[in-house]
Amino acid sequence: MPLGSSFFTPGNNTVAVAAKNRTFAGKAAHREISRVPKLPEASGNLRNEAFIGTSGWAYSSWKPGFYPRALPQRNFLEYYATQLNSVEVNYTFRQLPAVSTLAGWLAASDAGFRFSFKAPQRLTHILRLRGCSETVAALSRALAPVAAAGRVGVVLFQLPPNFKADVPRLDSFLADASSCGLRMAFEFRHSTWFCEEVYNVLRHHGVALCVAENDDLETPDIMTAPFFCYRFRKSGYSAALLDGIESTLRERSTEGEVFAYFKHEEQPTGAICAVDILRRLQRP
Repeated sequence: MPLGSSFFTPGNNTVAVAAKNRTFAGKAAHREISRVPKLPEASGNLRNEAFIGTSGWAYSSWKPGFYPRALPQRNFLEYYATQLNSVEVNYTFRQLPAVSTLAGWLAASDAGFRFSFKAPQRLTHILRLRGCSETVAALSRALAPVAAAGRVGVVLFQLPPNFKADVPRLDSFLADASSCGLRMAFEFRHSTWFCEEVYNVLRHHGVALCVAENDDLETPDIMTAPFFCYRFRKSGYSAALLDGIESTLRERSTEGEVFAYFKHEEQPTGAICAVDILRRLQRP
């Protein structure tokens, strides 16, 4: 048999064709990304201070309203980062990411992009802020590559709705966690947390009160840290509500960095709202 003739057997020909198709698909994906309008340069006093995004990005149901129809899922983050400058990673609620995963995320986005992370459910739902030193340290170690790159937004601690206010427990947890160097925001989902005692504890530790809203509960917009965290979770946002969000975030971004995230839905409504708000904030 002549040297190399085995390449043309039916099985190997199929492999070669598949490889060629993957190459074409990759080139097509990059053409899709390269032809979209890129995120404009921020200007004035909002430069690098308003970070807007959604909770997650890997949603095929966002085609074609947000992602181009031909874009493969492996290129979603690369495209997303051309339109928005931050994302809230919910993956970390269930498990900590591998170093290789974080490296891929960093490579798919530029230096101005920020990753916020939801704290593990073990901290918020299982341990409920008790005996958390080892778990917080493990979280800090896991996020170290992103922190070293200067790309961490906030770490969001979302407490369960049945977790009532416990000021001493919160204070003790934050005292232990402060040594790990995480920039933290707390989302409380029971109304008993919205009181001056809690705000004072957050201020003492430099932790942000996450201003979260949905159809059933709204958090008071109280400044407790030199940065801000917002989560927009209503079932719909009218033009008037979006105008209000723009006004709030514009004002807050003159006081410190703002991280704001719209919820994931099956339709790309949240992503489209996020793009709209970011474009408004970055106008001269």
